[in-house]
Amino acid sequence: MRQPYGNFVGMSDAVRVVWDDALTSYDFGPSHPLAPVRVELTMALARELGVLDAVELVGCLPATDDELALVHERHYIETVRRVSESGRADLSAGLGTPDNPAFAGVHEASALITGATLTAARAVWSGEAEHAINVAGGLHHAMAARASGFCVYNDPAVAIAWLLAEGASRVAYVDVDVHHGDGVQAAFYHDPRVLTISLHESPRTLFPGTGFPDETGADGTSVNVALPAGCGDQGWLRAFHAVVPPLLREFDAEILVSQHGCDSHALDPLANLMLSLDGQRTAYQELHKLAHETAGGRWVATGGGGYELVQVVPRAWTHLIAEAAGVPVPPETRTPEDWRAYVRRRTGEVPPLTMTDGRNPEYRDISQGFDPADPIDRAIMATRNAVFPLHGLDPMP
Repeated sequence: MRQPYGNFVGMSDAVRVVWDDALTSYDFGPSHPLAPVRVELTMALARELGVLDAVELVGCLPATDDELALVHERHYIETVRRVSESGRADLSAGLGTPDNPAFAGVHEASALITGATLTAARAVWSGEAEHAINVAGGLHHAMAARASGFCVYNDPAVAIAWLLAEGASRVAYVDVDVHHGDGVQAAFYHDPRVLTISLHESPRTLFPGTGFPDETGADGTSVNVALPAGCGDQGWLRAFHAVVPPLLREFDAEILVSQHGCDSHALDPLANLMLSLDGQRTAYQELHKLAHETAGGRWVATGGGGYELVQVVPRAWTHLIAEAAGVPVPPETRTPEDWRAYVRRRTGEVPPLTMTDGRNPEYRDISQGFDPADPIDRAIMATRNAVFPLHGLDPMP
C-alpha cells in the first residue's frame, strides 16, 4: 500500500475530500481554458502519491434549488435549467459567451460542484471533519443573476450563506486566486458577519476589473489587496502576511473558507503574477495554521482558477490536499511514473518530474519597514489604510 508522507499533527478524526467523477462534467468544450482534466489529473496525482490514503474520500449530491437560492435569484436558476435542457444560449444570464458557453447539462454540472462544496461545509460545521476540500469548486465570479468568468453558480458563496443560515455568526473567506473574488464579495458586501479577503492582480490589468482597496463593504469586511503585474513569491507573501493574519485574528471567525486558484503561477497563460509552486504551497501552509489559530481549526478549502493544466494545477492542489490532511509532500518528491505515463496518454504533454519548482520562498515582513516607492508596498499600505482602522488596527507597520 502507498504510504502518505509525514504524520497527523493536531488533526481531527476526519479530513474529507469531496469527489465524484461526475464533477468533470463541468466542461465548456475542448478549446475552453477551464478544462476538467486539471481536476482529473489532480486527483490522480494525489492518489498515486498516497495523499488520498490520509483523508476520507466522500461523494456528494447536487445542490437543490433552495440551496442555490441562498445566493442566486430564482429566475436565474430557472434560466440555467432551460439552457441546460436545450443547450441554447441565453445571453441575459451570461450563458453563451466565450467565457461561459452554453451546453446541455450545465445546470446539473454546476449544481453538483456547488453540492460538493456544501458537502464540505456541512462536514466541517457539524464537526464530522475538521477540514474539508473540494478541488473542483471555487467558482467565485458567478453573480446572483448572471454567469461570469467561467462560473455559473457561486459555490463558495452558497456554502457561506448556508453556514450563516445554520447559525454561524462570523465567517472568514480568503481568496488567493489571481483574479478578484468579485462574486463572493458582492454576495456579502453589506453583511458584517462575513469577512472577505482577496489577494489578486490589480484590476487595472486583469479581469474582472474590480477589487480596489477602497471597496471596503460593511465595516471594512471587504478587503482587497491589488498587486501589480509581475509580483512574485517574495512580494506576494509579504502582502499576505501584512494583511491576512492581523485581520483574521481580529475578526475571530467561527470557520474559515478559502479559495485556492493557482493561476497566480508564473506559467499561467491568463494572468501576470509570477508565483512559483513553492510560493503557493507556502500560502497553503499559512492558511492551515491560521485556520487553527483563528477559527478553531474549522477549514473549508476549494480549488478555483488555474489554466496551466499539467505543470501547475495537479501539483498545486495535491499539495493543498496533503497540507490539509497533515501529511505534506516534501517538495523534492518525484512525481510517480504511473502518473507521468497517465499524463502523457491523457494530454500528450510532458509531465513535471518533481513536486517543486526549486524555489525557497522568503519574504521580508512589513514590520521591518516599507518603501513608498515600491509598487508592492504601495498596494499593501493602500489596503491597510483603507480597512485596518475600521477593525481597530493600526495601519502603520
